[in-house]
Amino acid sequence: MFKRWLNSGRFSLLSYFILWYLLMSQLLRLVFFVWQFDEVSWNIIDFLRTILTGLFFDIGTITFISFGAVLYYVLLPNRLIGTLLDRVLVWFFTVLTIFIFVFAFFAELTFWEEFRTRFNFIAVDYLIYTHEVVANINESYPLPLLIGGVLLVTAIVLFVFYKRGAFAVTFASKINLKSRLKVLGSTLAIVLFYSFLISNYQAEWSLNRYNSEISKAGVYSFFAAFRNNQMQYEAFYTSVKNEKAFALIKEKLAASNSKYSDNGNSIHRTITDSLPSDEKKNVVFILVESLSGSFLGEFGNTEHITPFMDSLAQKSVFFENLYATGTRTVRGMEAVTLCIPPTPGQSIVKRPENQNLFTVSNVFKAKNYDCNFFYGGDGYFDNMNAYFGGNGFAIYDRGRGSVLSDNIKTTRHNITDNEVTFENAWGICDEDIFNKMLNVADEQYKNNQPFFNFIMTTSNHRPYTYPSGKIDIPSGKSREGAVKYTDFALRELFRKASKKPWYKNTVFVIIADHCASSAGKDEIDVKNYHIPAFIVNLPEAENKKIATQCSQIDLFPTLFSIFHWNYESDFFGKNVLDPKFEERSLMGTYRKLVLMKKEKVMILSDQKKQAFYTWDKTNNSLKPLPMERTFLDETISWYQTADYLFTNKLLK
Repeated sequence: MFKRWLNSGRFSLLSYFILWYLLMSQLLRLVFFVWQFDEVSWNIIDFLRTILTGLFFDIGTITFISFGAVLYYVLLPNRLIGTLLDRVLVWFFTVLTIFIFVFAFFAELTFWEEFRTRFNFIAVDYLIYTHEVVANINESYPLPLLIGGVLLVTAIVLFVFYKRGAFAVTFASKINLKSRLKVLGSTLAIVLFYSFLISNYQAEWSLNRYNSEISKAGVYSFFAAFRNNQMQYEAFYTSVKNEKAFALIKEKLAASNSKYSDNGNSIHRTITDSLPSDEKKNVVFILVESLSGSFLGEFGNTEHITPFMDSLAQKSVFFENLYATGTRTVRGMEAVTLCIPPTPGQSIVKRPENQNLFTVSNVFKAKNYDCNFFYGGDGYFDNMNAYFGGNGFAIYDRGRGSVLSDNIKTTRHNITDNEVTFENAWGICDEDIFNKMLNVADEQYKNNQPFFNFIMTTSNHRPYTYPSGKIDIPSGKSREGAVKYTDFALRELFRKASKKPWYKNTVFVIIADHCASSAGKDEIDVKNYHIPAFIVNLPEAENKKIATQCSQIDLFPTLFSIFHWNYESDFFGKNVLDPKFEERSLMGTYRKLVLMKKEKVMILSDQKKQAFYTWDKTNNSLKPLPMERTFLDETISWYQTADYLFTNKLLK
């Protein structure tokens, strides 16, 4: 009977294709199970539910994929079946479709290696920035071998289909009206069922995040992410009245030295220091790519890959208990410039209408600072140039081809070939971008211009390549090598900067954009949000280690307090050095929104769900707690107010 179904006339080839796809998808699922052997739940019920849930979503995926073929087979008249036109079209699209899906299966393996998830909104982003992504794949993997493998598997699949007679039966069989209507009707019914009644979120049935991710179908997840890149808070998350949310957040942001401008839905306030100062120290701000706290010897790493940063921890304001807000570079940029919790969906850096916002550049510009953004790649990537250029920064980048839109009124400077000693898919090496900043700082000093220079590094990123001969780990071999090279480049930056006439009046701020990995078996892997942060070159008496639990959004408010500045603020971040600072951190994915206070963790999920846990730091696990309404209301208020202010253009 099964064999008869596979050779069921005109739809024989389509039947073979569907079976092949379902088998390959389940094989991939088993690979992921073995890959995360120690972290998935192997309980027989959990295992079967993962496999069967995956099969359910695979059926939806293959139905969507096959719908075009079904329309072709159903609508083509019998007299054209088996003609040259029919054979050419069927062969061409069969070969193309199998090639694409074999490639997609390989791509899912590399994506899992990097992010430990099925395709999500990151994959959507990567589809947009094809130059960087293709170059990165080419430098990270043997691309000719990869493409050759895809072609070989495609050829084998086609050969099996051919030998099984799938093509011959398809081209030799006529189809009656009843069969046409039956196949079209059933296919359309399944498409409508999955379109209107099934959500990708329904695959997330398990408390073990890995089981939920493995339950998904990669292609289905990709298109679900494509549709949901931006999410309105109140449509997807539990909410309270705006008046209540703002009242609660204003209470949390209140301080003895701040005064709110109005009583409405706003957090705008004036910060007045008790020892106001007009001193204008230069600021070099370095956002380091993927610098997990776990890389530092200061946090227990024994590989000695960050000797310079470990030394800085002893002679700086060093944040020991600070957490990133997200898992992407743009989230880190959003957090440090806007000092805002991560709103659901895409980062504000990538959203429309994100220009002329109140960022830290407003504070610097009010004091006549020159603000610049340095990036070693093309700042078109991730919308960085549009965001920084539209919010008061001049741009220094490697974007030789892309241009800024006409409505961005800023200056853009190209980093030229003669300023580059090493470059990979993501941009020039850290030493080169640091050297560029040093040269610009020299000119700013000559012009008696205080400066705020923001640098985004790129070297600590796959393919992990960097100039040879700099450190004792060969280029392109490992993340550890890239981290050690970044540490080396920072040491060289300080060595060169210390000889500059502007050095004594310059503060260096170093922080990670996010961790190298953020995935774990729980809803949120708290440990993989822990990042280091340093404020360097202050008077020695001010150096200290801050054990207070805090967030990326608190970094600049703390720096402004150290400077004793009076300033206007629309920031959700606070001065961590304030004795009354209430310890907390805010973090999330593009769908999960988290408030952590000490060891308690509240997670808001779309579909208006929430969960409350206690975090065991010793084994990085979350244990469920009974719901606390006051904690939930506070969590809601942080995110609801942040989303409200941006959505209603009140951060301008």
